[in-house]
Amino acid sequence: MRPGWQLADHNANYIGGDIGVGGNTLYHALAGPTPRLDPWTTPLPQVYLCSSATPPGGGVHGMAGYYAARTALRQEFGIRQLPKLAP
Repeated sequence: MRPGWQLADHNANYIGGDIGVGGNTLYHALAGPTPRLDPWTTPLPQVYLCSSATPPGGGVHGMAGYYAARTALRQEFGIRQLPKLAP
């Protein structure tokens, strides 16, 4: 077991033991990894981000993936109304 400050030895993304992509600040929420109107998209076609670097940020587990999937469904398949997932 390593202390947090040594995690970057294993994975360079964990600089200083941070696995949440920096602080949850308004700047990080708006700028994200790259400033975009739809922060789950990338400059590459058919590539979407669903990490804690995208809104709503770290600590809201699963929501970035939800929003990235929603964006992909809309852009790739034209689906605007999400299906009901409840029983």
